[in-house]
Amino acid sequence: MATLQLYSANKYFGKIQLLSDVSFTCETGEILGIFGRNGSGKSTLLKMIYGLMRADGIELSLDDKTVKPSEIISSKRIAYLPQHSFLPKQQRVRDIIPIYFSAEEKQDAIFYNPTIAKIASKRVGELSLGELKYFEVVLLGNLEHDFLILDEPFSMIEPLQKEALKGFLLQKKKEKGIIVTDHYYYDVLDITTKNIVIKDGIAHAIEHEEDLRKFEYLSKR
Repeated sequence: MATLQLYSANKYFGKIQLLSDVSFTCETGEILGIFGRNGSGKSTLLKMIYGLMRADGIELSLDDKTVKPSEIISSKRIAYLPQHSFLPKQQRVRDIIPIYFSAEEKQDAIFYNPTIAKIASKRVGELSLGELKYFEVVLLGNLEHDFLILDEPFSMIEPLQKEALKGFLLQKKKEKGIIVTDHYYYDVLDITTKNIVIKDGIAHAIEHEEDLRKFEYLSKR
């Protein structure tokens, strides 16, 4: 079992403190959901963890060993899905898979995925948003990394594609720790094992949809 621990993540924009001592733990076998209104700092937090944005204070550990955000990418322990596509639009799906995986067994696992098989001959730029998101998550999910960070994987995709994506993530949960944030909160709650909501820069543990109302992420009935 692998463990990722985040301690005291802080971020200022000028004199405004966006994040204040945000902490959480995620282990393999868990899916952690992170909620918060627009501008609450969810994407900023994920970028800070992955070393893409400077933090004003952050402590990270992997399996109780301190690691700097600048070392995360080279450690190959955490994979990160940004909101915007990272794949070259002119490449065909079938040609991208060998770039990520040299072993035939890994390649076949993706090529013969029923959803991927249908789009294998398409160029990335020809994929629908749902097809693209699914392909990107499957690529990252099949890497050897212990943890997977996903920024809005469910946004603007069709219901059937959401279900396929959720099924894949639940399967991968058996071997990875997954952190996900998305405004489609019901899709996130469908698959998570624990959740936090960020309000006024502070992270609060939550369990149910009603907790999202309590912390004003959702409107009260």
